[in-house]
Order: sequence, then C-alpha cells, then structure tokens
Amino acid sequence: MERRKFISFLGGAAAWPLAASAQQTKPVIGFLGTQDSAGWAGFVAAFRQGLADAGFEDGRNVKIEFRWAEGQAKRLPDLAADLVRAQASVIIPSTGSLAVRAARSASESIPIVFVLGGDPVKLGLVSSLNRPDHNMTGVSFFLNVLTAKRIALLHELVPKASAIGLLFNPDNPNAEADTAEAQAAARGLQLQTHVVHVRTEADFDAAFSTLVERRVTMLFVASDPLFVGRRDRLVKLAATHGLAAIYDRREIAGAGGLVSYGTNFADAHRQAGVYAGRILKGAATADLPVHQATKFELVINLKTAKALGIEVPPKLLFTADDVIE
Repeated sequence: MERRKFISFLGGAAAWPLAASAQQTKPVIGFLGTQDSAGWAGFVAAFRQGLADAGFEDGRNVKIEFRWAEGQAKRLPDLAADLVRAQASVIIPSTGSLAVRAARSASESIPIVFVLGGDPVKLGLVSSLNRPDHNMTGVSFFLNVLTAKRIALLHELVPKASAIGLLFNPDNPNAEADTAEAQAAARGLQLQTHVVHVRTEADFDAAFSTLVERRVTMLFVASDPLFVGRRDRLVKLAATHGLAAIYDRREIAGAGGLVSYGTNFADAHRQAGVYAGRILKGAATADLPVHQATKFELVINLKTAKALGIEVPPKLLFTADDVIE
C-alpha cells in the first residue's frame, strides 16, 4: 500500500513542471496607458468586456500587463519597451498617437491594436483603413473632425457670448491643425478666440486664470488623453470660474461637465478588446480593418447648466442622446 502511495506521489510530482509550463505559456496582452489606472478604470472594464466577448479572461486564459505613463509622455517609450520584454503577444496603446508611436518604435513585429482619436492615415500610422499595413490596426473615432460641430453646439447654449477659450495640449500631434480649425469655426460665428495651452495638470490653474483675465465665458476643450484622465479637476475648475465648457467624451459630462459631443470612448475600448482576442486566435492585423466609430453622442448635464444659469434650448434637449439631471 505504501508503495502505491509513493508511485502516486511521483505521478503527481511529474505533473508539476507541466502545470507550471501551462501557466507560463498564457498569452500576454500589454496595455499601454498615457494617463493612470484611476482615470481609465471604466475604459479598462470595457476593454475586458471586449476580450470576454472574444473568449478571453484575464487570469484564466490570458494575462494583461498594464503600464501607465501617468501623464508623462516621455515615459511612453520605456514603458512600451518594457511590454516587449514582458513578451506581450499584442500591445494596446490607449490613447493618442504618442502612445501608438512608442509601441511601434518598440516593436515592428508584435501586433498593435490602437485606440485613437485622430485619423491614423493622416498621422502616418497606416496607409489604408481597410487593410492596415505593418503590425497595426485598431479603432479610430476621428474626434478632430467634430471641432466645428462642438463649437456650434456650445454657441447655441451661450448665444450672447462674444469670445471663446480654446484649451489645447500643444504636445498632441493634432494640436496645431485642430487649433486652426477651431479658430476658423469660431470666426465663422463672429467669436473672438483665446488659445491657452496646458501640458500637464500643473498648468491647469494658470490656464484658467488667463481665461478669466480675458473675460472668457465659454470654453472649447480639445480632444486629449490628459483632459480625460484629469476630468474631475478640469470640470471643477470650469465650475469654479463659471465657464460653460464643451468636451469630447460623455465621461466628462458625467463627471459634471456641461456638455459633450463625440463618440463612445468606452465602446472603442471594447472593440479594441475584441480585436485583441481575434489576434490571439490567429488573425493578422492586415485582415482587421481599422474600426471607424460612426455614432456620435450629445450629452447634456442639466444640473451643471442650472448652476451656470444656462437655459438649454428645447431643440438640444430633444436631440440629446443623454440628459443628466
């Protein structure tokens, strides 16, 4: 009997290396975030949902390695390289072209699934949306093309305003072109423009002080990961200084921002999760067309409007996709 127990023990011991090997061969997904985990929690949850839709669950049959730049763009190349060293099977840069370029510089062979606000063709990331080349594909929601529409919507809310502040991160590759487009749209509405730049959260106070000094009452906030990741602080400053502001993400309106108009950012991350799962199953990036967001959402925060003394036109309330009361 003791001999049988000993043989059984040996059989179990022989399986130990196999079990360890099975755990080590679990594919790794590298998630490269430009901000921090707290500001991106909802988007990470959506990404996990997309993975689940494709049949993958973190800790069960895949491992997600997170790297967060915490708003410091200069850290992105090192973080991307670290994901390569972690033997990632696919890398998810979220969001912005700086993160995408960092991932691309780190590896020309590991598949990259980006979540991007700009046009990846104009940014030189892919040559075709239908059949992306190199090792990249992903989701693009072309937020920059909505600049004029956002300014027009804000003007409907504050029709008596004569000037508008334009808040941009000059380190964003789209900043120069988007600033020119915003200025042109504002001029078309006979609005004076005041451009203010912020590179980090530390610049927020000075930027808002400048806007107040220039007697600006409404604010256009450009599309940038910094503004999404620091949305609570941004919304608080706008409220403190009595600025009617429009943003690109519903998450910012949900945090107390007056109004947002743009695509569903969470759904873009869910789609990225689906694409990551398909790649893990053997799909090539060239066979996964860049997914283009086609639905735009208007979200109005009535509580914030009331605090600012703004009466929202019935037409906007009727056309809004979501009204926060």
